[in-house]
Amino acid sequence: MQMKFLSNERLTNTRIELFSIPGIPEIEKGMDIASVITNCLKDSEITLQQRDILVIAHSVVSKAQGRVVRSTSVEVSKRAKEIAEANNFDPVHVELALRESQAVIRDRGVLITENKNGIICNFSGVDKSNAPPDSFILLPENPDESAATILNSLVEKTGLELAVIITDTQGRPWREGSINIALGCAGINAFKHNKGRLDLYGRLLQRSTVCQIDEIASAAEPLMGQADEGTPIVVVRGYAYSVGHETAQDVLRAKEEDLFR
Repeated sequence: MQMKFLSNERLTNTRIELFSIPGIPEIEKGMDIASVITNCLKDSEITLQQRDILVIAHSVVSKAQGRVVRSTSVEVSKRAKEIAEANNFDPVHVELALRESQAVIRDRGVLITENKNGIICNFSGVDKSNAPPDSFILLPENPDESAATILNSLVEKTGLELAVIITDTQGRPWREGSINIALGCAGINAFKHNKGRLDLYGRLLQRSTVCQIDEIASAAEPLMGQADEGTPIVVVRGYAYSVGHETAQDVLRAKEEDLFR
């Protein structure tokens, strides 16, 4: 599958191309994601190019890390039972969400938590989607570190300058429907900074920061899908980006700047 977008954004090329990598197998614990990618590319006669961005669904990374938990192995705590009973939730799902969290933000009607990486999301990102039967998938332990590991291996195998973004689909508090966002990144700055540029009328932009890793994650989602598409890795080609030290952790708003807590 392939999509192309035209853009007049000066910081990108005039065309951005996205295509999924076919033939990704069912991922098991211990598999090397970079090797999976390069093998599938070879089988499909697809060649990566300089500064391609690889967008990877977190489920691929989590499975390789063994972050899959069978329901029968989980002992449910009293607190998890209480939250589950009050909201008609799966007690095991609640228990795993609590284990993966550092704070519960809301537990009435929904279970919104701050997970151990500081991401505020539904059920700490614990999900049954694309998990083996009677199992749950947890988010990667450190998505930025995971992205860096995959990137370093890909660079070693290909000799190319690349970038990696690990994603998850999450809901939004003020809008219906979920959207793909970046959990981790490597080889690409989290933000595109427009401060100091001129707008169409010659006015100097004083503050304009775009979370480009979230935008790229969202653009890749239609090719990745949420059901049985089986295409969890997408290549983004032609997007001009800067390389620096910003990570997905830098996207998280500090508590003192949080408008709603």
